[in-house]
Amino acid sequence: MTDTTWFTDARFGLFVHWGLHSLAARHEWVQKHEAIPTEEYGRYLEYFDPDLFDPVAWAETAWQAGMRYTVITTKHHEGFCLWDSDLTDFKATSAPAGRDLLAEFTDAFRARGFKIGFYYSLIDWRHPEFPVDQYHPHSEDELAKAEPRDMGKYVEYMNGQVTELLTRYGQIDIIWFDYSYNRPGVWGGKGPDDWESENLLKLARDLQPGILVNNRLGIPGDFATPEQFQPSNPPTQDGEPIVWEACHTLNGSWGYDRDNHRFKSPDLLARMLIDSVAKNGNVLLNVGPNGRGELEPTAVERLSALAGWMRLHERSIRGAGASDFQAPTDMRFTQRGNRLYLHLYTWPLKHVHLQDMAGKVAYAQFLHDASEVGLKWHGGAVHSQLEDSSITEDTLTLIVPEQKPDVLVPVIELFLEEA
Repeated sequence: MTDTTWFTDARFGLFVHWGLHSLAARHEWVQKHEAIPTEEYGRYLEYFDPDLFDPVAWAETAWQAGMRYTVITTKHHEGFCLWDSDLTDFKATSAPAGRDLLAEFTDAFRARGFKIGFYYSLIDWRHPEFPVDQYHPHSEDELAKAEPRDMGKYVEYMNGQVTELLTRYGQIDIIWFDYSYNRPGVWGGKGPDDWESENLLKLARDLQPGILVNNRLGIPGDFATPEQFQPSNPPTQDGEPIVWEACHTLNGSWGYDRDNHRFKSPDLLARMLIDSVAKNGNVLLNVGPNGRGELEPTAVERLSALAGWMRLHERSIRGAGASDFQAPTDMRFTQRGNRLYLHLYTWPLKHVHLQDMAGKVAYAQFLHDASEVGLKWHGGAVHSQLEDSSITEDTLTLIVPEQKPDVLVPVIELFLEEA
């Protein structure tokens, strides 16, 4: 069993979707959505020159936001490679960029302290041997659909590229494959038999012992990857808890999408992170740099807002996880040793009642400023006109001010009595 300790301790990572689709600036699936022929799409290679790319600045922005690992698209479905692959000319070193952008990214993020993850698309719309299917840009082209293609040759190419990625850049902590789609209703869909997933998984583990592999090869991996939703309950497999990571966009698009301004609010982003940790999960939050190599101003603003919250509340997230205690409605508990963290999504009127916790808390304080939160427990009958008649003698009441603290999500730190 691969050791996932560092991963579950980190809790928060940066996803980066970057490639030629950043020049089109209208979704990373633009080639498919607009049925752009392969040769026509290839013209973007002539103009890819990210002269403002500063991976050191990216790493610092992400680190301050509380992220401790990163996953970057080495190759998305379009087939364009950020590294100097020996197996294709459709790569950054063949563009005006003229250099290995993956190496620069990896060096900068590793130097800042990040664990390094590589995303690799199993799909490749550029490769001449990748069979046309329902998701291919040529799916409506009858001639293209009829062309004989050799999946075995494509798998050989894919294995060669994965070998390059896992032998040229030092220790790689995650490989994030994307994705299998051999499901009913998808013609030409591909899955583990097509990718020869067992062999690919073995290759990754042989080249990088200890690497974490996600679950998108269509066979069990080290962690699950729910996408664009928060699970209502902690994910399980065969009834047993599993390691998991929710991957989310800031605005619904993974790649740079110039006219998409539907950005999630900072407090929603904070609540998504809290919710995942409260269910023993991680969040991998995406940015889509533009064609000049810069992060969108709104993305930087959102990450900066998270940085302010994480600076004050990091210990309720990093190294924390689910608690056996039940939080009140519209609140979340995370726990780290004998510290219990109550995250208040909505602000209560003076009191927070914690059932079955009387006598279990020694002290309480707001995490953002270490100011004391009053405790009250009930030893018998309550005065019905002054207190909630549903309160029992096992209830612990937290006494909070009427004014909500000026933070995205207030957190109360509870010091538990020693057992």
